[in-house]
Amino acid sequence: MGIVAGLDSSPDSTRIVVCDTDTGAVLKQGYAPHPLESAEGGGRPSDVDPQAWLLSLGEAAGGGLLEGVQAIGVSAQQNALVPLDAGGVTVRPALVGNHPRAQVAAADLIDGLGGRQPWAEAVGAVPQSALPVTKLRWLAKSEPENARRVGLLMQAHDWLVWQLLGRPARRTTDRGGASGTGYWSAATGTYRPDLVELALGHQAMLPEVIGPAEAAGTTPEGLLISAGTGETMAAAFGLGVRQGDAVVSLGASGSVMAVHHEALVDPSGIITSLADATGMHLPVVHTLNAVRTLRGTAEMLGADGLDALSELAMKSTPGAHGLVLLPYLEGEKTPNLPHAAGTLTGLRRESMKPEHLARAAFEGMLCGLADALDVLRGRGVDVQRVFLLGAAAELPAVQAAAPMLFGTQVVVPQPAEYAAIGAARQAAWALTGQLPQWQGATAQVFEPGEELAVGKAVRQQYVTVREQAHPGAMAGA
Repeated sequence: MGIVAGLDSSPDSTRIVVCDTDTGAVLKQGYAPHPLESAEGGGRPSDVDPQAWLLSLGEAAGGGLLEGVQAIGVSAQQNALVPLDAGGVTVRPALVGNHPRAQVAAADLIDGLGGRQPWAEAVGAVPQSALPVTKLRWLAKSEPENARRVGLLMQAHDWLVWQLLGRPARRTTDRGGASGTGYWSAATGTYRPDLVELALGHQAMLPEVIGPAEAAGTTPEGLLISAGTGETMAAAFGLGVRQGDAVVSLGASGSVMAVHHEALVDPSGIITSLADATGMHLPVVHTLNAVRTLRGTAEMLGADGLDALSELAMKSTPGAHGLVLLPYLEGEKTPNLPHAAGTLTGLRRESMKPEHLARAAFEGMLCGLADALDVLRGRGVDVQRVFLLGAAAELPAVQAAAPMLFGTQVVVPQPAEYAAIGAARQAAWALTGQLPQWQGATAQVFEPGEELAVGKAVRQQYVTVREQAHPGAMAGA
């Protein structure tokens, strides 16, 4: 029996799992928060000293947690740009997360390459404020002195792997992380240095992209470090997602991703074409309104949280007595309606009850995500089952409506550190040379069953209202 570890350096914390190489059983776990003192006005910072990640890692690994471990895999927050000089010294704090200051830079880059379609064809993604390539453009425009010093570009998991290996001359990344930079193409498997130059104003060194089963290197103590990857790819790997599966994440906003055999080029920019942690592809579609729709409705109705809203919705019936909520509270990305507002239709005396509005909120949120699923299906992506993630996935109203509205089996995994588990699975792969066949996530499974026809009717009701309010909005999706 071998032992491997997976660490996940998320925006808020470091989590470590130590797993049995053969079975994937979690033997030990560690946790440590990340300091947030650099946040402006409270909340999560957008500029972070990478050393904070190392300090958190060391704390999480304390108490001999890694004793006996033979290999480590690293998962880390995506879109974190670590700008370094040619000698590997950080030029400024890492630019992490969604970077609102870079919105103008995104528009500049789109114009600089001649529109959205050339970007989609070049790297499978259209610049937006979170992408590292956009942050480079912001750096060049806003901090030109720092930009001139940049000679090497890394992301969070690249930098952590490099540090664990003792900062060797060889710097590596993986397909998954590289595909989210805006200057590497999942379709061709190559960098676009010209896009780095377009953004930064000059060339910079880029990490070598290695395969999913390759090792980044070995520490002087003989500890193998695998390629590492982004949190999204690691979580999908930890869940055991395979071709035919989609993952729907319920945060304030929503995302839908699926394993596919090829990269998808989408000139509209609705699909972001990422690579997964196994050598396949991971097209992703985002919505702006998911759980924020539920929270807003709960506040409107005076419901005490999402559990109370779910209980209220369960007193209604599918279709919410004709009430339809288009949940575009913050505008929307799928369909592309940045200036839209939410729409509530079907108000009649008999439908004006709290339970029906509650039901309409759940159905509106899920129908919006079903629109995102349809974007992928329309491009030939096979979806036989849907993994539903996020705290809201545990709500009875979500579990009752999702299978019928998505038209497929819905799997709700038990909460676990799936990104860290995925990183550990990658470490086991690099250590043994064999893709570990670990047991998938323990989960509840929900079938659409006899409700499928009802779900189609509810979905059609939603589509009809959407088309009336925003004609042709999904035509290009």
